[in-house]
Amino acid sequence: MYKIQTLNKISSAGLNLLPRDKYETASEIVNPNAVILRSFNMHDIEIPESVLGIARAGAGTNNIPIPKCTERGIIVFNTPGANANSVKEMVIASIIISARNLSNAIAWTKSIVNSGEEVPKLIEKGKSLFAGTEIKGKRLGVVGLGAIGVMVANDASALGMKVTGFDPFISVESAWGLSRDVKKGISLDSVLADSDFISIHMPINDETKGIINKNKFKIMKKGVKIINFARGGIVNNADIKEALAEGTVSNYITDFPEEDLIKTDNVICIPHLGASTEEAEENCATMAAMQIMDFLETGNIKNSVNFPDCKMDFNGTTRLTITNKNVPNIIAQISSALAESKINISEFLNKHRNDVAYNIIDIDSDVSDDVINKLKTIDGIISVRKIDIKK
Repeated sequence: MYKIQTLNKISSAGLNLLPRDKYETASEIVNPNAVILRSFNMHDIEIPESVLGIARAGAGTNNIPIPKCTERGIIVFNTPGANANSVKEMVIASIIISARNLSNAIAWTKSIVNSGEEVPKLIEKGKSLFAGTEIKGKRLGVVGLGAIGVMVANDASALGMKVTGFDPFISVESAWGLSRDVKKGISLDSVLADSDFISIHMPINDETKGIINKNKFKIMKKGVKIINFARGGIVNNADIKEALAEGTVSNYITDFPEEDLIKTDNVICIPHLGASTEEAEENCATMAAMQIMDFLETGNIKNSVNFPDCKMDFNGTTRLTITNKNVPNIIAQISSALAESKINISEFLNKHRNDVAYNIIDIDSDVSDDVINKLKTIDGIISVRKIDIKK
């Protein structure tokens, strides 16, 4: 029986995929084999020694202590693309909201409540204050072409916008999905300088934190509108407030409100609703549950943020999965340890990612605890797991 701890409310569409005869799921559970969560902050809790994998039902994993998990051989998964359509719709809506000045217009309309029969006259007199612009023919720069960025670029192009995308690390899958009408940006600066609207879809890391700052605002068109449904820290708050005051940026729409932004004019703060749809939550929960189930039962990895994707069909009666530091001579030592115990390897798959590696080893006989303990003593080995293959 596998034990799964849920640290947030997870859609039943995902949890119901876990067979009841093999899985126990609960928010309060002792010694879980895996954890499924959404936004719960794991940095301040002690992760039980029993945990083998953690699945984030969403794309961002900054609420999970990735380095600590990697050191312990805990595989951390996310669900890229599962909430992409939900976020994309919010971005497209935000482009239109900012173009037509809808937020200010709606707030002004609320301000004339209790004006009685004067309301129609006030509306006709005041509506000129909120004249906007059409998005057709305007230039949109999409910075980051992952699952969401590609959808935004394609749909904006279909709405008649002139779209340029920039992503130096675009995947083959994203490239295949990108409309041929979307132009390729030569550099980040060239895209920022040429755009009437900018939509940000970069992950946040040491290189991207604060990357949209005063130096970037200097090269942008006056009156540019910026939409950020990626992460708050990518845009420097102090610098964008200055850019708004100077008129360089006419509107900033963000899904990551902070106190100083909420009270700033021409900033529309949305309370982190990008992926808050029933469909997105179901899609994320389904993908997270399927990835955890596949990992626990087969050792295969898909969509990990700290270990390489690794998949192998069964070729024996017992499977070992081994995580290790990516240093020389580890594979030779593993093979030697198994050979010394007269264990024949049916199939061996090894992949690495940065400083760590993952191995799937299929064996045509049983493997004793003594052999597993012997493997664990090899310098550089992080964890060893045995999976009995059920034919």
